[in-house]
Amino acid sequence: MSTVPAIPSTATPPADQDGTVEVTWDDEDSDETCYLRLYVAGQSPKSLRALANLKRLCEQHLDARYEIEVVDLVENPRLASGDEIIALPTLVRREPRPMRKIIGDLSDAQRVIVGLQLMSKKR
Repeated sequence: MSTVPAIPSTATPPADQDGTVEVTWDDEDSDETCYLRLYVAGQSPKSLRALANLKRLCEQHLDARYEIEVVDLVENPRLASGDEIIALPTLVRREPRPMRKIIGDLSDAQRVIVGLQLMSKKR
């Protein structure tokens, strides 16, 4: 999976001994909602995997503070130009700003967490 912009390899949040990562926004008391748009190509295996991975990550790490919009570019290819989509599937975090993009099936949870600019919880 590649990300736009590139994420430094040192930016990966620390994992617990079991490999799990607890995350939150920069401001732990924030009620800010994360608005996500996933661009897919129909019901392809990669698109379905990206949606399943995104839902799992959101449920595990964002509680109820997220909204997901799925845009099928097979049905509406003109919608790709608004967010300058060049590959599929692509996840776009529209809010909070700045906008972030992640390309791929979102199977690397830690790269998605870093790409969405989630931070490790202080213990």
